[in-house]
Amino acid sequence: MVGLTSAAGLVGFLSAPEPELKSFALQRLNDEVDLLWTEIADSVGQIESLYEDVNFPERELAALVVAKIYYHLQEYDESMTFALGAGKLFNLDRGGEFEDTIIAKCVDTYIALSAMHNPVTSASSTQQIPPSLITAFPQNNDGGASTSASLASPTTPFSQSTLPSKSLLSRQATLSTFDPAQPGGGNAGVPGAHPSPLALDRGIQRNLQNVIEQLFERCYREGRYRQVVGIAIEARRLDVLREVIHRASQEDTSQRDASQKSSPADRAEELMDYILELCMSVVQERGLRNEILKLILDLLNEIPTPDYFAIAKCVVYLNQDSLASGILKQLVSKGELKYSAIAYQIAFDLYDNGTQEFLATVAEGLPADAPEAEGSKEEQKMEVAQDDNGENAKESDQLLSELDDRSGAPAPSSIGAHEKGDEVAPQQRKIYADIRDILRGTKSIELNLEFLYRNNHTDISILNKVKDSLEARNSIFHTAVTFSNAFMNSGTTSDVFFRNNLEWLGKAVNWSKFTATAALGVIHRGNLGQGQKLLEPYLPRDAVVAGSVYSQGGSLYALGLIYANHGTNVLDYLRDQFRKSGEEVVQHGGALGLGVAGMATGSDEIYDELKRVLYTDSALNGEAVGLAMGLVMLGTGNLRAIQDMASYAHDTQHEKSVRGLAIGMALIMFGRQEAADELINGLLEDPDPTLRYGGIMSLAMAYCGTSSNKAVRKLLHVAVSDVSDDVRRVAVMSLGFILFRKPSSVPRMVELLSESYNPHVRYGAAMALGISCAGTGLNEAIDLLEPMIKDPTDFVRQGALISLAMILVQQNEAMNPKVTSIRKTLQRIVGDRHEDAMAKFGCALALGIIDAGGRNCTIGLQTQTGNLNMPGIVGMAVFTQYWYWFPLTHFLSLSFTPTSIIAVDHELDPIKLQFHCATRPSLFDYPPEQEAKTDETPEKVATAVLSTTAQAKRRAQKKEKQQRRESMDIDPAPATPKTANAGDKMETEDEVKAAAEKGDEEMKEPKDGEKDTPPEGTKKKSEKEREKVGYEIDNMSRVLPGQLKYISFQDERYEPVKKPTGGVILLNDRSPTSEKQRLELKAKKVVEKAAPAPDAAAAASSSLNDRIDAAYRAAGAGTAGQGSAGAGAGAGGAEAAAGVLTAVDEDEEGAEEAEVPREFEYHSDGEGEGEE
Repeated sequence: MVGLTSAAGLVGFLSAPEPELKSFALQRLNDEVDLLWTEIADSVGQIESLYEDVNFPERELAALVVAKIYYHLQEYDESMTFALGAGKLFNLDRGGEFEDTIIAKCVDTYIALSAMHNPVTSASSTQQIPPSLITAFPQNNDGGASTSASLASPTTPFSQSTLPSKSLLSRQATLSTFDPAQPGGGNAGVPGAHPSPLALDRGIQRNLQNVIEQLFERCYREGRYRQVVGIAIEARRLDVLREVIHRASQEDTSQRDASQKSSPADRAEELMDYILELCMSVVQERGLRNEILKLILDLLNEIPTPDYFAIAKCVVYLNQDSLASGILKQLVSKGELKYSAIAYQIAFDLYDNGTQEFLATVAEGLPADAPEAEGSKEEQKMEVAQDDNGENAKESDQLLSELDDRSGAPAPSSIGAHEKGDEVAPQQRKIYADIRDILRGTKSIELNLEFLYRNNHTDISILNKVKDSLEARNSIFHTAVTFSNAFMNSGTTSDVFFRNNLEWLGKAVNWSKFTATAALGVIHRGNLGQGQKLLEPYLPRDAVVAGSVYSQGGSLYALGLIYANHGTNVLDYLRDQFRKSGEEVVQHGGALGLGVAGMATGSDEIYDELKRVLYTDSALNGEAVGLAMGLVMLGTGNLRAIQDMASYAHDTQHEKSVRGLAIGMALIMFGRQEAADELINGLLEDPDPTLRYGGIMSLAMAYCGTSSNKAVRKLLHVAVSDVSDDVRRVAVMSLGFILFRKPSSVPRMVELLSESYNPHVRYGAAMALGISCAGTGLNEAIDLLEPMIKDPTDFVRQGALISLAMILVQQNEAMNPKVTSIRKTLQRIVGDRHEDAMAKFGCALALGIIDAGGRNCTIGLQTQTGNLNMPGIVGMAVFTQYWYWFPLTHFLSLSFTPTSIIAVDHELDPIKLQFHCATRPSLFDYPPEQEAKTDETPEKVATAVLSTTAQAKRRAQKKEKQQRRESMDIDPAPATPKTANAGDKMETEDEVKAAAEKGDEEMKEPKDGEKDTPPEGTKKKSEKEREKVGYEIDNMSRVLPGQLKYISFQDERYEPVKKPTGGVILLNDRSPTSEKQRLELKAKKVVEKAAPAPDAAAAASSSLNDRIDAAYRAAGAGTAGQGSAGAGAGAGGAEAAAGVLTAVDEDEEGAEEAEVPREFEYHSDGEGEGEE
């Protein structure tokens, strides 16, 4: 039938009194509305009246026509309402733009309505302001802490109270209408803030529910479970989430029954993995995340054979220590090697993702009736403060009210096989003892130390070039070389550089000596068995103070770095030395050591000891003590600590103390998200820029890795509004901490900021790129950073160089072609005499970072299993404070993560086996080492010859030749006139030397050619063979994160208990009774030899040069007996360096006087012009 060209006649039928004519007109209009909607739109009110007439038989058809008209008018809310009123006439299965648009609008409205009626339980169960925080921050008229900008705020002109209502920065505070287009209706984190989203009557709401149910059923039929999961999470419908998992599980069961075999990958397990990934990376509200994780725990425990590794990931995030202990006990009680291997693997995962306090509580929940377990526990007792009356827990949770009642979580007793006092089988005692060793970190640290020791590929020639290029008499350059050496050899135990450069090391004075001694802690990080013995000559003594106080303070700092996040054995010693010492420098190092070793222990004893020294009001100690207090209470949200630190920060006059306390408060709020908002708002509104700086750091630590839109909006607001350059710099930099799980989004976000007129903002943009894109080799980030290397401001160049090294760590030319040119640029800048000192300092750091850990470490802010890497994030955050205090640079070593696969069996022994890597060897190979030049002598510069001189030479030569021709004497030799010619003397000598050298090379060429021809052919052949796809790698080798997807196990005897994710992998031994080949632990065999303690009298009487000579003799003797540059050489380096670093500085009391500078000649400008 021919289509209509005008709707005027049909519209006229709508006014007819007969219902049949109206129905006919509506039917024809429904068919032609897509073409004639412009004419029909004028009569939309008339059609709406037909829909509202309850006696009209075709009112649903009228609703459908009105819905299509509003759709063409782009009034989608009204269109959706009338489409739902059409009932069954609105067909979901009909594919069209109208149907798809209405379905999308229905889903958005459903999400908005559900989110409104199902508000998330807040991370804090009380909305009242904690009373102790009220006294810590400025108050409003009602006596509460002010959360809006005040007149005293330096950001008042740009605060939310003065922004126009449509500004993005103030939308959350001023938006009064409901927007169903936003996820959660724009109500994320704002419970009950808005009225009903749309005035839908009950019938329309039922139709909306029917549409969503039909949509879900269609997804179930087609197997698109992930779409349902996404809608359920956004709508906060945990019942729908439970339903979709049950439906997927039922489908798995029916498929297995049909095929009579188990499918390799069940949909339910994949779906729960997907939900876990969404929880960790997408869900921004902590309360909703906790509820979803508890739901997953319920579902996992209902499965006969649950995914224990998924359960372990949930319990770590929820801090369910009792549940973790129950899982381990359940696995061990099964009595099979397979399940004991799974228990070991879970213990390794718990150690990688948990805090010291959490791990200690898990270990205490294990059966401990075995004598050896009790003895081990007493020997390795961790300094975790736990008050008998639970006061500490109450204080920690008073601010957060953090769901500690475990509501919704499975009861620990439901999965535990036996309780603490039950009888344990003898064969299980060793398993529990091994699990305790793993939870204490002893085994992981030992295996990582062995890996770094075996695979150390540090290029010492780069380090030597850095040292030769930077003048050691300048303390900033000496410190830069120290950091570069520490980063390159982090965790490798190789401190041979110190032994080979004792004279250079002897130029360290005061804080340079402090930093150099602390570098030993970075180099020997994880050397738990010999760390304290190694530092024995440096550590302070009770009897008499011998040597430099800077080396003593640095040694306590180094001891903390060796036992970083594992202060099992040294916390008592460090606390004792910190308490006894009266020297501020020693206390400074002791505080840093206590903080890094006691990280996240929540120890009240250590905290009180630090607070006692803080109240002495020392500017030197204040910064370190405030930082250490935050490290000890890391992530606990301890209210008492926040109150003490905030109050003292307002009382003290020392900026260094305020800064340390501000960073410490930020660390206490690590990972707390919404629960930290009150503290953040209080700090950001403080008139003191240092406390506002701490507010930004608190925001970065509380929301790290969440990609929170609210946090990003706040940071961008402060970055363009605050009057302090320091605050603006850290605001831009903190974007890296918020978004490091989405690195590709950061370059686009900071692109304009990287071109800001303010150099501090440009520096912050550079560091944000380095923090978020570390180890990724992201080209977009490199493209932004490369122009910043030539920035006119020196510290911007410094930040760009450091960030480039972070991004390109462990990248080779096959992975990123730019890495070679950037490495050359770094070496060029560090050797450029005209470059600024700050840029050269950053360049030296960059050369150390890019080759971190002997080229075996990357910078990881999240673990291999996807959780936050707490030590890595904290280390990176404290490292950024090197802007104010250089010794804090060593904290970056906490972010260095070994990239390896270490396969161990059920006895925790590394096994000799190989993995198959299905790619080209050159793709993930080590970067080539720098070729050292054999002849470093400077080239002879050609003498400048004037044009008149050259003309005179030519005339003389022409005249001489003419005289020889005319002469009848034939006796003179042809070379004699040239030799006698003064003008050609230099040219003749050069030509003779060049000819002689060329002749020598030509004479040597046949021999060299005969000697080198076979290797050259072999080299070409080997390179050709290496490029074949697929090769074998040995156990305990370097495996990069991007390489893991190519790794497979092809061993007939062993199989991994889970998919390899890097780090320690437990193997299930199919033939446990057969003989196995263990890998010999080489690092264990190296016996560190402590240097003799320096005698006080000898130290006072001997000069620094005498001690350097003695150290050289000791190093030479050690070299003769060691014969390698590994850890043995490292022992000689530490021993030799002790004689230099413990010497009293020349500017200290009782030390020898400095040498008188040698005489020099002074030339005026006029006199020196000719020589220049």
